[in-house]
Amino acid sequence: MSKLTPEQEYIKLYQRMAKLCEQQGWRDPFSYARSKEIYAAVALGHKVAPSFSGADAIGPNGEEYEYKSTTTAKVKGSYTGISVQDTWLSQVKYLREDKILKYPLHFFNRFEDGKLVESWSLTGHQVYQILLPKLKKKYPTVLNKKDPRLSANVTNTEIKKFGKRIL
Repeated sequence: MSKLTPEQEYIKLYQRMAKLCEQQGWRDPFSYARSKEIYAAVALGHKVAPSFSGADAIGPNGEEYEYKSTTTAKVKGSYTGISVQDTWLSQVKYLREDKILKYPLHFFNRFEDGKLVESWSLTGHQVYQILLPKLKKKYPTVLNKKDPRLSANVTNTEIKKFGKRIL
């Protein structure tokens, strides 16, 4: 029996993960942060969401959750690529109904050395209250940027001040 090289072992594990995710209906684990979402959902006792758009995980009573993952030294959550609406009032409606308040809980997961080492939750309302002033400040000039989408972070300080540690 010959020992696999690291490269061969990587390919074998990659293919095994892809097959496992296909069998479970979890879709492509290598798309964006999908592997971290799958890992976190399993570790936190949630169900993996069936699609790439919308919720990242499903809670025990069917509630939809949003996940933010980082590999930085401190937990944080980046909300990027937020579609810009025609007016600020339309933007607020979009944030409330489709982007932030749609999810009752947002989880902020920090990975280190391939492991989930820290997880915090904030309510959608808390995230909305944190992000709204940051996004409002950027809104008037966002269309002048090379990437005309809104983005803002929930910082480590905000997570630890308002959040609940899960792990």
